[in-house]
Amino acid sequence: MHALWLSIYHAFLMLWSTAWALVLGFIISAGLQVFVSKERMTRMFGLTNPRTIGLATLFGAASSSCSYAAVAAARSAFQQGATLTVALAFMFASTNLVVELGTVLWVLMGWQFVLAEIIGAFVLISVMWLFMSIFFSRNLESAARNHAKIDNGAGGSRATSTGGPAGRASGSERVNHHSCHDHESAPNKPAQLANAFWMDWSMLWKEIFGGFLIAGFLSAFVPADWWKALFIQSGNEWLRLIENSAVGPLIALASFVCSVGNIPLATLLWQNGISFGGVISFIYGDLIVVPIILIYFKYYGARAATRIAVILYASMVIAGVIVDLAFAALNLIPRGPRPMSAMEHATLHWNYTAWLNLAALFVCLVLWFLRSREDRLPHAHCH
Repeated sequence: MHALWLSIYHAFLMLWSTAWALVLGFIISAGLQVFVSKERMTRMFGLTNPRTIGLATLFGAASSSCSYAAVAAARSAFQQGATLTVALAFMFASTNLVVELGTVLWVLMGWQFVLAEIIGAFVLISVMWLFMSIFFSRNLESAARNHAKIDNGAGGSRATSTGGPAGRASGSERVNHHSCHDHESAPNKPAQLANAFWMDWSMLWKEIFGGFLIAGFLSAFVPADWWKALFIQSGNEWLRLIENSAVGPLIALASFVCSVGNIPLATLLWQNGISFGGVISFIYGDLIVVPIILIYFKYYGARAATRIAVILYASMVIAGVIVDLAFAALNLIPRGPRPMSAMEHATLHWNYTAWLNLAALFVCLVLWFLRSREDRLPHAHCH
């Protein structure tokens, strides 16, 4: 019972230390969603080239989705004409290049990890593009597209509403949207910002709290020696880099934690010996957790889903190794004794973190008020 309460306490302390960063990240993310034109988000991505990959990555980073919503949005884009490679680039960016993940990563682990996560994301997308062009034939992509069109369930409609790169409103939605603009002379941007902020929270809060809880439980119940046994920490340097980067996504797969929820556990892995690149590949592993792999099977069929999962995993491993080598060459990997994990050094004090959290709470209340007031207006049904 002592370990159980200790794990919950550690999870709460870590949430306390990052709450303001989460709110800041979600506000920036909501601003991007509101002030970046939706028309630009709905362009066709029917060719795979540097321009479409770059735009899909940019729009994905601006869309800010939980892993499950990102997968659904990618399927919606694929259904409506985007190539699968472009859809996967959008899917990856919308969970791993979002502001809220970067802010929490900075607070808990430092700027080096944020820079590595960003650079590694572009490496991963490039490697994935290469592997898709080699191992994913046109016939297999056509079969996957047919399967995705047949399985047009709730996930697809939800994805369309999230503003994926090729998502389009239905005829009735366009009519309602037009009616709204007839009713309103100018869009209510503060209310839209508030709505986007709370929509992001509604998608991600389970993953965020789940990530803190799982990390707290693992820190309290799993002995440090068990973690150290998972990672090669001596001997051949190439073998160490590859093994650590390969194990990272497998831990993510088994933990079922996605997106921002991965970061608390990443601090525990870093404390217990995983390589710098292994941390990065672990963070990327949110898109190969077991429930999401099962969704791939449902959306794209068994053959295509298996190949997608294997290509994503291999790309994560290679990206982790390349980032580790590059940052080691530039002497950017943190050296010296590794700090205790975020769960173990987090404390509850009346300091700048407390003031920032109070300010974040006030902002949340203001945004809740703006959203609630908008919902009570006669034209609220148009949104």
